[in-house]
Amino acid sequence: MIVSPGSLRTAASNLARKLVYGHVADLRPTPARTVGAGPRTTPVYRYRGLEGVVAAGPPVLLVPSPAAPARCFDLRRGCSLAEHAVNAGRLCYLLDHGAAEWAGEVLPEAIRTVSRDASGQPVQLVGWCLGGLFSLLAAADPDLPVASVAMIATPSRVVEPGPVRAARRVKRDYRTLANLDKTEYLAQAEALDHFHALAEAGSGRPAQEVYSALLGDDGEIGIALDAVRVPVLAVAGRADALAPVTAVRPFARLLPNAPEVRFAAVPGGHLGALTGLAARTTTWARLDRWLDEGIVRHGIRPHPRRAHARRASRRGPATAL
Repeated sequence: MIVSPGSLRTAASNLARKLVYGHVADLRPTPARTVGAGPRTTPVYRYRGLEGVVAAGPPVLLVPSPAAPARCFDLRRGCSLAEHAVNAGRLCYLLDHGAAEWAGEVLPEAIRTVSRDASGQPVQLVGWCLGGLFSLLAAADPDLPVASVAMIATPSRVVEPGPVRAARRVKRDYRTLANLDKTEYLAQAEALDHFHALAEAGSGRPAQEVYSALLGDDGEIGIALDAVRVPVLAVAGRADALAPVTAVRPFARLLPNAPEVRFAAVPGGHLGALTGLAARTTTWARLDRWLDEGIVRHGIRPHPRRAHARRASRRGPATAL
């Protein structure tokens, strides 16, 4: 194998950064501020928009799985769905659960909080894994201001995970050495390690247990889904062992009263389908089109605070308090 001088320089630079700083990835979270909290002190965050950009359209609420860290939506700079949504000019929020049992109280209150903060607009829910299912259950409540639901890696039935390979850590170390000249690969590997470390440090109820508690007699999710009357997007990762295509596709028939149920299969596993290196051009591109259609359905209404700030900037500098 012929190694170019450029590859050697990149490998040396990456190795130096790992030795000096301990990492290559930029793991800083996307800037956000708290806008509300649920009945169990569960915070809702609003991501900070780009300077000079007035967010418009229905707000987007990212709903993680209670069994995993909320950082799934904000894995690292350059490969963060939250960062991507903000850069696209969306008014984007995050429900940072911190607890396993919150579907009946915390999520509905978070939806109301986001709607109030966005001048009463209906909320577009984007849920990953179990967060997608809870988003569906919230959409089944006609009193909640839900505009649509996008589910990523959300199975309609319990899927038993396969055996964990004992040599995974050794293989990861070997691949790191073999890919020292590939900065994106190294950064993604570090971000995944960081995410899994957060997951192991948490104490969430396993997703399989929650799904088992919600199973119908036919072995599939069936609770209140016939009451869902908003558009639904279901995305499955082709390499996902926890939510395979065969477990996601049935939502098309489990939501008989939804005006639209759209299914898509994308590259990646359970987390990779959401925020893998290929997600930018696959999952995120599909999600962008889905959310843009929501703007068409519900109209363009700029966030009142940001619109006021823009008008004030045209009049002149604001007076400091």
